Amino acid sequence: MIECLVVLVLAIALGRPLGRYLAAVMRGAPMRGDRVFDVVERPLYRLLGVDPTQGMGWKAYAIAFLSSNLVLGTLVWVIFMIQSWLPLNPNDAPNMRWDLALHTMVSFLTNTDQQHYAGQAQMSHLAQMTAVVGLQVVTPMMGLALVAATLRGLFGGRKPQREAADAGRVETDMGNYWADVIRPTVRALLPLSLVLSLLLTSQGVPSTFDGGPAAVPIDSTAGMKEQKIPLGPVAAMIAVKQLGTNGGGWYGPNSAVALENPTPLSNLLETLALILLPIAVAFMVGAFTGRKKFAALVFGSMLAMSLASTAVAVWSEGHSASAADIALMEGKEVRFGTDASALWAALTTQTSNGSVDAMHDSLAPLTGLVTMINMLINAIWGGIGCGLQQFLVYLLLSVFLAGLMTGRTPELFGRKIEAPEVKLLAVLVLLQPLVLLTMTAITLAVPSITGNSNPGFHGISQVFYEFVSAFANNGSGFEGLSDATYWWNLGCAAVLALGRYPALILPLIIAASLARKRAAPEGPGTLHVETPTFALTLIAVVVILTLLQFMPVLVLGPVADHLALAAR
Repeated sequence: MIECLVVLVLAIALGRPLGRYLAAVMRGAPMRGDRVFDVVERPLYRLLGVDPTQGMGWKAYAIAFLSSNLVLGTLVWVIFMIQSWLPLNPNDAPNMRWDLALHTMVSFLTNTDQQHYAGQAQMSHLAQMTAVVGLQVVTPMMGLALVAATLRGLFGGRKPQREAADAGRVETDMGNYWADVIRPTVRALLPLSLVLSLLLTSQGVPSTFDGGPAAVPIDSTAGMKEQKIPLGPVAAMIAVKQLGTNGGGWYGPNSAVALENPTPLSNLLETLALILLPIAVAFMVGAFTGRKKFAALVFGSMLAMSLASTAVAVWSEGHSASAADIALMEGKEVRFGTDASALWAALTTQTSNGSVDAMHDSLAPLTGLVTMINMLINAIWGGIGCGLQQFLVYLLLSVFLAGLMTGRTPELFGRKIEAPEVKLLAVLVLLQPLVLLTMTAITLAVPSITGNSNPGFHGISQVFYEFVSAFANNGSGFEGLSDATYWWNLGCAAVLALGRYPALILPLIIAASLARKRAAPEGPGTLHVETPTFALTLIAVVVILTLLQFMPVLVLGPVADHLALAAR
């Protein structure tokens, strides 16, 4: 457990000052490096034709978010379909079929990076560097922008700006979308990615435009005279894939490949990087909102769920009842072993990272169960911004339920949670099981489109995991599926979008609705959320919702798989 503790302590030690820095960046406060960063930021604002000081209401903010996604998505989709005709293609990667290109575009646009293509074999250097890495840089900052706007609505971070023409109400200033994306990109993610890419390069991760050498295998009895070893500017992509909770690898097997993850030190750096910014965002809450007790609630709840998840995953992988019946090292890199693989599996699904240093399809069934539950919750740490956004949804639900149980009108920080807000919360609660269970049922009911490699219980887990990973914007998979088909590409593209956009925009609408209400002064009947008791209530709501909605499929999949192996 030493490595687990080292990673956690380092992440917290680095995440706390980084969180305060992110809060200053998102507030637009004057900073020492303004002269340097303005050299990059100001031309971008002029190119976009926007004024970064001009505030937006929630509608303008959401429209800016969606329109930027539409433009970027269209451009990236085209690049994937014509990449063989473009330069920087030393390995002769072909043009992607339209449905595979669509899935890949939506996957990277939603900060998911679920890959139905074979890594470097189907992607040119140019496509990797521009379309893939470009989205890996900007999409996590879009999530951070949306949660910053939501926090402004909930906590009054920006003063009301103008009268709404339709009802004479004051429309809340949610901030400026373009500034909220560009500032953290330029001032936080890119500098961190540069440092990490240099560290990874020092460990042997390739950083070159060369297509790679050809080598003669030691065992060439199969008629293979030589084998191409694909290289490329890998280090830069791995850095941003980890720091940006992206997860898509340069190579098909991701960080289980020695070229992406050469040494134990690189494994430690990549493991630390995948949770650094999500933890920093949890710390950011206190400095950004001015409510340290609320930040303690957020961080304490996330940390408690993280510790429980990690402990179960590491124990299961080494000591579960099925361990005697399966090869524990199957699908795992021998340099790291089962504990480091289980730690990575737990953390990569506690966040929306989804990168792997072992094949999740080969995990012990109970470890696979933990990874599924992590993604179903999607708020243990979550992605950059989107994890906190989902946590706020659980928070509002808990306030509503606690109010019902105590006979009080539900309110958060003096603002009543009424029917309009509850209806939007209900949409978010019901959307997840409706999408996941429907798509899983259809896929399993039609064997010709399933494409799984395992019959029985594990086959159910493979199908369900793929859709859960897409909806949670995670991207990892039980890689036994033949998933580069029309059904999987188009079906997962729809699930990817449904898991991303409502989860970011609906909380923004709820926050704007609450911000328009007059805050009532605290009294004897006020529900205090910044307490350990409420934190336990919130965690209980998260667990109950997950179990009630998904217990049947979890029992039919990983639980039954575990019992079947244990009975042998």
